[in-house]
Amino acid sequence: MKHKLKGVCSKEVRFKVVGGRLKDLEFFKGCAGNLKTLAVLLEGMRVDEVISKLKGITCGEKATSCSDQLAKVLEKIKKAGK
Repeated sequence: MKHKLKGVCSKEVRFKVVGGRLKDLEFFKGCAGNLKTLAVLLEGMRVDEVISKLKGITCGEKATSCSDQLAKVLEKIKKAGK
């Protein structure tokens, strides 16, 4: 799946959800080192846990962050039953 992000440096996030777990997470643009680290740390984590850990995190003076945007995308997918 790929999703456009809004209000953050990263422009897009791609990932898979397999058995309720996050797989192959990849951000495009943004803070490369931080986002690569985030992808490694979240690999295989339950989607519910990712949402609870990342939702509401902000970046600087922005009202959101790449992490928060990922959590919001995962919430939408979960609500849609995908």
